[in-house]
Amino acid sequence: MSERFRRIFSSPRPVIAMAHVPALPGSPLYDASAGIQGAIDDVRRDLEILVSEGVDAVMFCNENDRPYLLEAPPVHVAAMGRIVGELAPAECVFGVDYLWDARAALAIAVACGAAFMREVMPGVYESDMGMFAPDAAGLLRDRRAYGADDLCILMNVTPEFASPLGSRPVGVRARSAVVSSLADAILVSGPMAGAEPAVDAVRDVREALAGSAPVVLNTGARANNIAAFAPYIDGVIVGSDLKRDGGTWNPVERERVRRFLDAVRSA
Repeated sequence: MSERFRRIFSSPRPVIAMAHVPALPGSPLYDASAGIQGAIDDVRRDLEILVSEGVDAVMFCNENDRPYLLEAPPVHVAAMGRIVGELAPAECVFGVDYLWDARAALAIAVACGAAFMREVMPGVYESDMGMFAPDAAGLLRDRRAYGADDLCILMNVTPEFASPLGSRPVGVRARSAVVSSLADAILVSGPMAGAEPAVDAVRDVREALAGSAPVVLNTGARANNIAAFAPYIDGVIVGSDLKRDGGTWNPVERERVRRFLDAVRSA
């Protein structure tokens, strides 16, 4: 399980930078005048900065497809496939996320040669999108059926815009995700994109896993707070803090990327 993560990421605390994809066709915020090519051009600009500054990996995600869907329409899978396929960097590994359809993310990842994917998994949640019950059993069986056994699956047990049903503490749920759902790494998020989780929650997950799987900070990482999380994490996913004014849907700024990488390396 966790061996997949460690095969992909050789550095002790890898930085996975978000490549936020603009809204896709049919979504309320889709820019029809720019089209798919416009989305590709926007993401390419961000990627050039992220890769040249030396992030360990990038992750493509349809971050602006608000309101999010629990089942991806075919046009979204096709559009993401085209975007990722055209922009997949040769300089670093890359991953895929589709909010919030794990099987769509898996399909895109397999088709485009991604090294990893991210999704909320496992559990049952009440969310802004309604009731949500991700299917870890189906996802991992699809991975096997597609011949993608090397694909690393990062499982988020504290999703944004959602709350878990039940009363099990986060550490217990994280440990269970590793044992019963074969998570390659456990992600810990805050309440929404760009919002940090409580340090205590990350520490509880770290202690519960006891080295059985890597712990990755999934939202809210900033240059000015990463030192507080550093003792408890094996990696970090960052998006908003790399953007102009720290805004999730703004363009990436080179100086903010440099500042964040310096903070991680010195933490």
